[in-house]
Amino acid sequence: MSPISPQVLKGALVQVDPLNPQRTVVVFQYNPDRMTRSLRTQSTQGEGNRPTPTRLLGPPEETISLEIEIDATDQLATGQGPGRDVGIHPTLASLELLIYPSATNVIASEALARTGILEIIPPEAPMTLLVWGGLRILPVHITSYSITEEAFDPNLNPIRASVDISLQVLTYHSSGLLSPAGVAFMAHQITKEAMAAVQLANTTDTALRGI
Repeated sequence: MSPISPQVLKGALVQVDPLNPQRTVVVFQYNPDRMTRSLRTQSTQGEGNRPTPTRLLGPPEETISLEIEIDATDQLATGQGPGRDVGIHPTLASLELLIYPSATNVIASEALARTGILEIIPPEAPMTLLVWGGLRILPVHITSYSITEEAFDPNLNPIRASVDISLQVLTYHSSGLLSPAGVAFMAHQITKEAMAAVQLANTTDTALRGI
């Protein structure tokens, strides 16, 4: 890399669990070239259950789609890192386990349920954050993965794959303002409002210069 090249931040998925300090952090090996975001307005219902567009029920429902690439070629070439022995299994496992319940919790819950004394409620999943630069840190629910493994080593360990990830953004409307996800989303909205203020100031200044 050229010494004058800007340092590129890496996107990541971070799972935050106060009960587990060893949180899961999956840093994207290569930043996706494209992010698809879909926003749907939440409007209140008027008479006859008809939407009232001028009355907003809450922030829009937002979904995000990303395609990330995972490749162990460099590790295989240098003979360093886990890619030499197990390919990209560790990275795939870290991604997939974001939507798995903990094995420890599953076994403990089964043991307690078999006593017939307690009714076991499935534990709430830790909060997951999509970190995409300093101005976009979003609480998300991972709705699906689509994994295409494209190459394998002699031991059939995958060494290259593309992963399509679908995310549902969690808001203070869906999670509660005082919940961790609600607080994180409110911080995101305040940052967005600050960016809009910058745009407004720039537009106003440009307009005044033209007078």
